Formats: sequence, C-alpha cells, structure tokens
Amino acid sequence: MFFYEVTLLLLGGASADKGVQKDVQYGYIATTTAGTVFNFFSALGDVAFAYAGHNVVLEIQATIPSTPEKPSKVPMWRGVIVAYIVVALCYFPVALIGYWMFGNKVDDNILITLEKPIWLIAMANLFVVVHVIGSYQIYAMPVFDMIETVLVKKLKFKPSWYLRFISRNIYVGFTMFVAISFPFFGGLLGFFGGFAFAPTTYFLPCIMWLAIYKPRKFSLSWWTNWICIILGILLMIVAPIGALRQIILQAKDYQFYS
Repeated sequence: MFFYEVTLLLLGGASADKGVQKDVQYGYIATTTAGTVFNFFSALGDVAFAYAGHNVVLEIQATIPSTPEKPSKVPMWRGVIVAYIVVALCYFPVALIGYWMFGNKVDDNILITLEKPIWLIAMANLFVVVHVIGSYQIYAMPVFDMIETVLVKKLKFKPSWYLRFISRNIYVGFTMFVAISFPFFGGLLGFFGGFAFAPTTYFLPCIMWLAIYKPRKFSLSWWTNWICIILGILLMIVAPIGALRQIILQAKDYQFYS
C-alpha cells in the first residue's frame, strides 16, 4: 500500500512536469443544468467510495489482541487516523494536479489520460494489482462468510478447505466477469460508493451507536450522529441516481468485449 501511494504521488509529479495541456478547460462537462447536477451526484459517490472502509474496521480490529488494560480500540483508532491522513496526502495532489493539467478532459482513471513516462504508468498499474489483491480479500471476507454459511447450514455441504476454495473462486470469477463486461469505471464507483458504502460507512454505524449508547436528546453527540445519518441517507439516494445516468449515457456507444 505504501509503494502504491508513493506511485500516486510520482504520477502527480509526472503530470505537473508535462504542464498544462493545450485548450484545457475547467468548466462543467455537462452542457445542461440537469446534467451538471447528476454529475455532481455521481462525484459524491466517487468520494464516498474513495473514503469508505468503516464497514471492515471491525473485521480488522478483531485480529488485534485486546485486554482491559490495553484495548484494541486505541491502536485501531490511531491506525485509522494515520491511514486517512496518508490517503488524503496522496489522493488530493493527484486529483488537483490532474485537474489543473487536463481540466475536464481527464479520464475517470488518470492512468488512461497519462501517456508518459511509460515505466511509471506500468509501475502504477502493477501496484494497483497488488493493492486490489490485498484489499479485495478484506472487503470480500463478509461475503465469503455469508456464502459459506449458506452452503454449510442451508445446503448441508460439509465444511472443508476445498469447499472454501471452490466457492470463493466462483465468486471472484463472477465479479471479474461483471467487471470485464461492464467497464464503466467512474459510473460504477459512484454507484457502489452511494448504494453500498454510504450505508455501511456513513449512517448505519451512527444508528447503531445511538441505539447502544442512547445519548441525551439534542446533545452534541446526538445532533452529530443524526446529521451524519441524514447526510448518509441522502448520499445513498442521490449518488446511485447520478451514477446510473452516467452508466446509461456511456452504454449507448458501448459494445461488449469490443
């Protein structure tokens, strides 16, 4: 992950070194007000996807030794803070420099927009693969558990390593098939960022916190959680709408496996 983030910074530097492109434009891509609003909704989903991850925090924290004297929440909280700071320090320069250089013509995946240096782009793609291989295991673990629970308890399969191996590989193969068949990178990011990650990251934890701790009504923590809940629900509604519109527009000229 560290080398992947460093590569992002190097890509930002490579973009800055090329300078601003000719005829760069910084206006809205859409030519109508409605199109601009829908693109904004989709962009909110992109941001939600980039900074999601709370839904796997408990999975990670469960692997940390915890005692009453040294609870696991202390190092976990420090790790989360450092992780988000590192992500912000790496993502924001790439986003700002990429937009400064290419304007509204920058692709959803900046690696497609950049053409040189080839060795750095190849390195970035390599680290993307390494990063996804590791993060995929973490994000897919709850799905793996659910699939194996259904197979063992509902369908009466005998738990074994080859059942786990086959079921997980089938799931990975299915998701790979979907990704290859529908390569709408930006639209899918916005859709899943709003539909999948907004609930598990931005408002369901707040609902659970209110249900468990029951803070005093109209206190600061009560207001903070309810504001997060309302904003999270709005994000879950508007982001998939904007993303689906983007996917539909891109699909008009798309040919499968062309």
